[in-house]
Amino acid sequence: MYYTYVLHSLKDRKFYIGFTQDLKRRFEEHEKGFVESTKHRRPLKLIYYEACLDRSDATHREKYFKTHHGKMYLGKRLKSYLTG
Repeated sequence: MYYTYVLHSLKDRKFYIGFTQDLKRRFEEHEKGFVESTKHRRPLKLIYYEACLDRSDATHREKYFKTHHGKMYLGKRLKSYLTG
């Protein structure tokens, strides 16, 4: 399984979208500051993830989530989280 995930930075209130084969390990790497793109944006909260059967599906979802329509989709899925 591969996972596409969304992190929310509690520091700058922005989102990070990525994919991995081991979600728990990858989130721990983000939390410990081992990921260059998020190390200065900690603390982070895992707010969404999807399981995919293979790598190409996960990368496709990651790319989609980074588009305008993908951000709109996530906004609808996370409406209660984003509005408090």
